Amino acid sequence: MLRLGPQVRQYDNGRVLVGGSPPRLVRLAPRAVPLLTGRRIRIERPTADRLAHRLLALGMAHAAAAELPVLDGAFLTVVVPVCDRPRELDRLLSGLGGHAPVIVVDDGSRDPLSVARVAARHATRLVVLDTNCGPAAARNAGLRQVRTPYVAFTDSDMVIDPDTLSTLLRHFHDPELAMVAPRVLGLAEAGPGWLSRYEAARSSLDLGLDPALVHPRSRVSWLPSACLVARVDALGAGFTEALRVGEDVDLVWRLAAEGRRIRYDPTVTVRHDHRTHLANWAARKVYYGSGARALAERHGSAIAPATLTPWAAVVAIALLAQRRWSVPVAAIVAGAVCRGYARDVTAGTEQPQRLAASLTGLALAATAEQTAALLLRHWWPLTAAGCLVSRRVRRATVLAAVADGLLEHRRRAPDLDLIRFLVARRLDDIAYGAGLWAGAVRGRSMRCLLPEIRRQDARRRGVRRPEGR
Repeated sequence: MLRLGPQVRQYDNGRVLVGGSPPRLVRLAPRAVPLLTGRRIRIERPTADRLAHRLLALGMAHAAAAELPVLDGAFLTVVVPVCDRPRELDRLLSGLGGHAPVIVVDDGSRDPLSVARVAARHATRLVVLDTNCGPAAARNAGLRQVRTPYVAFTDSDMVIDPDTLSTLLRHFHDPELAMVAPRVLGLAEAGPGWLSRYEAARSSLDLGLDPALVHPRSRVSWLPSACLVARVDALGAGFTEALRVGEDVDLVWRLAAEGRRIRYDPTVTVRHDHRTHLANWAARKVYYGSGARALAERHGSAIAPATLTPWAAVVAIALLAQRRWSVPVAAIVAGAVCRGYARDVTAGTEQPQRLAASLTGLALAATAEQTAALLLRHWWPLTAAGCLVSRRVRRATVLAAVADGLLEHRRRAPDLDLIRFLVARRLDDIAYGAGLWAGAVRGRSMRCLLPEIRRQDARRRGVRRPEGR
């Protein structure tokens, strides 16, 4: 059983689907339309299997893990890198419940005896590294000891229920799947502080409520190595040990470049011991941002902070200029794009103009969201300098900050009032952006700060042949 993704829209009585990663328009052949029951696809015959395979590959449909057959837990080994943290390690191993063999890799702990005692108490295999080599090297050391077809990597400060990994393992009935990860939430008992409540709703490791096909430039473009399950033969040598931060992003992008399928399943959740003291919390955000420069060296424009088509860039620049001509120019460009959609993409549908307007609206909303992120997160030092000298920059910044905060507060529904959520959101952006710029300056490369302008128009990329013929 597959379900259409929450962001996939149906038109023409289910004959036209719009969505996916990146968004595409798919026209279903008449014999394929009955295979969709509401938003579900039952895989009961070859035609349905072909349709399901295509929609999976486009990121438009997702498997319901709980409805898939169980895979034997003996096929899975858990690898846990740890540096000290014996209490957290004991909590993690207790939660796993001994349903799969575990390899604990001590990455140069200052108190290795404490780690060894916890590992022995839970009858796990212990691999000891003499010096601290970093999480990537520690995971690889454990990976080399794995003899099962699947491996789960989980950090020592995670809290995982006994059936979590076995549920994720069910996804591997898809023979093309290389990796899957759950949604990472904060600890339920993290505390009453405002940062704790912000992290519970909007942590850096929480990739959202909707399932996704994972690859660069997708809505979900990476997976945190805090918890993920992978096919061992897909990993090769594993993580890049030269990277101390961003090694999980690098691995996901290398797998995606090989054409392998990677999924995010938020219906399965785990808990992470987030930092909630302001200084440590901000330092972690800076640390995450600092990894972008090395990723830009390895993956080029995949790390771009925004991906825009030329027409979207024109609309963004026109509106940011805040001149008398801004709205007319933006309206003319958007109207031309809408007409192009109606001519090239939606022609032949029941309401081509309405569908074209919907596609244009989705593109404009994505442009606005990316532009706000550039102003508030990736380019905030430039924005701050602009605010000192320009009323227009100040106006655009305030509007972007308020709109972004309101939308995120509504989307995430945090147990935190709007004002403190807005403050935490902006501090989050400032800290990450500071790390981004520090890494770029230190590495003498601004590549990780440059948006990507995609020359190929989405109107042509979005056209897909009918399915089920």
